[in-house]
Amino acid sequence: MRPDLSIVVPAYNEAESLPELADQIRAALDGAGLSFEVWLVDDGSDDGSWATIQDLHSADRRFAGVRFRRNYGKSAALAAGFRRANGRCVATLDADLQDDPAELPEMVARLDAGADLVSGWKRKRHDPWEKRIPSKFFNKVTRWLSGIPLHDFNSGIKAYRREVIESVRVYGELHRYIPLLAKWEGFTAIEEQVVNHRERIHGTTKFGLERYLRGFLDLITVVFLTRFARRPMVFFGGLGTLGFLLGFLVLVYLTVEKLVFGAGIGGRPLLLLGVMLILLGAQSFLAGLLGEMIVRPEMERADRYDVTGEILPAEAAPEPAGVRA
Repeated sequence: MRPDLSIVVPAYNEAESLPELADQIRAALDGAGLSFEVWLVDDGSDDGSWATIQDLHSADRRFAGVRFRRNYGKSAALAAGFRRANGRCVATLDADLQDDPAELPEMVARLDAGADLVSGWKRKRHDPWEKRIPSKFFNKVTRWLSGIPLHDFNSGIKAYRREVIESVRVYGELHRYIPLLAKWEGFTAIEEQVVNHRERIHGTTKFGLERYLRGFLDLITVVFLTRFARRPMVFFGGLGTLGFLLGFLVLVYLTVEKLVFGAGIGGRPLLLLGVMLILLGAQSFLAGLLGEMIVRPEMERADRYDVTGEILPAEAAPEPAGVRA
């Protein structure tokens, strides 16, 4: 039988935090009457985290582990846990004890009530200002580009229906964009829950400011994939048409100056700009056309579209006996 909840916990040098986290998970979920399993993913730790995970498994078989040879990052750790999760619902937690496992029963209840995904919102954060300010800006930009009204895309505590994690693929820095990937796959019941955020007790943060640069680049990738992956001509063709028209107008203006006013245009930078815009516009348009040629065979496959329900027509009623057409 599937447990009610699978919890995936990426861990990188969190040996001191893991035993206390395990106690908190047991207290929260056993008290709520929820069956569970926990996948602790050791992301290349060198502080004895794997030995701690082995001890936790020996004491309680509900705690399982995965060990990476080196540090691959949070997305890889989550993907490994997602592939092994057996629960009808799946949740994620950070291993640093800043996420409160006591929030999980309410998240599961909201999933049972119809939500596809419940994301934690650390309304009151216990982090230094150099993390809070960039995070607020990052979340505003992500909210604007994605159209998903979440306040905290970076939150480590989230809960999903099983179908969601089976449909999304997580790599790079895409773990923070799982709500956007889920929405792309048709899971639109995305909710937010204010959660208790706590100060870090053990160790130090493993994330620096460079993660926001990587995250922003991945955001551009995700937005492009979710909006234009199946219709690349809309993006590249639009840019190409705009560039071509601007270049054409520039050249028309220069032609009028040359023919009507006799102005010299051979050495003007505006001439080079017009020619460059036309060339870039044509190249962009061709890129969109090639993109359409690449994705069209895939889009024409009937199994590309997920069918979640079907109503068959009623069979034709038999003709009454003795009645002939």
